[in-house]
Amino acid sequence: GADGITAHLREDRRHISDDDMERLAHQIDLPLNFEMAATDEMLEIALRHKPHAACIVPEKREERTTEGGLDAAGGFDSLKPFVDALGEAGIRVSLFIEADVKQLDAAKALGAPVVELHTGAYCDATPHDREAQLARVIEAAAHADAIGLECHAGHGLTFDTVGPIAAIPTIVELNIGHFLIGEAIFGGLESAIKRMRALMDQARAQATGERSA
Repeated sequence: GADGITAHLREDRRHISDDDMERLAHQIDLPLNFEMAATDEMLEIALRHKPHAACIVPEKREERTTEGGLDAAGGFDSLKPFVDALGEAGIRVSLFIEADVKQLDAAKALGAPVVELHTGAYCDATPHDREAQLARVIEAAAHADAIGLECHAGHGLTFDTVGPIAAIPTIVELNIGHFLIGEAIFGGLESAIKRMRALMDQARAQATGERSA
């Protein structure tokens, strides 16, 4: 039931290997979203395999997975050559950023057609703070739409947290991986994906109905 596959080839190869990337790029029919750091090595790999999309993410060697958004504003000059090279190769470029207007404006100025909003703060928030974090994501998604950016979201989403994010009308794609693989251990991958997709579709349909009422 998935619409695509996201694969993060880290510089330290902690998640997947080069061989995994080779097979994903050439042996699957679904669109491939290649998560990559802004390095010459990863750019060369992206240009060689030509995935449907490439999402530039920050990387720190001490982290187990990407724990924050890219600083598109502060790293504008260093990111620009990568955004341009990927775009010129026909690869759809996205930037993984925080739900922040300054970062969205920087992404637009960089020429990236897509942004992925980091939902980690929302997912990690206490019940008391979650509404405020959700409001940040809603505001950011609306701003992205207003300035002509396609808006995606992801990081840390679970069965319990996906609904309010899926209900945001200006978010058109969710990237969910780690949680689904964890759930697959207990009930299988197909079951986990179908349940997640049903929750997403239900939240979107309910939100659409409320807006049209």
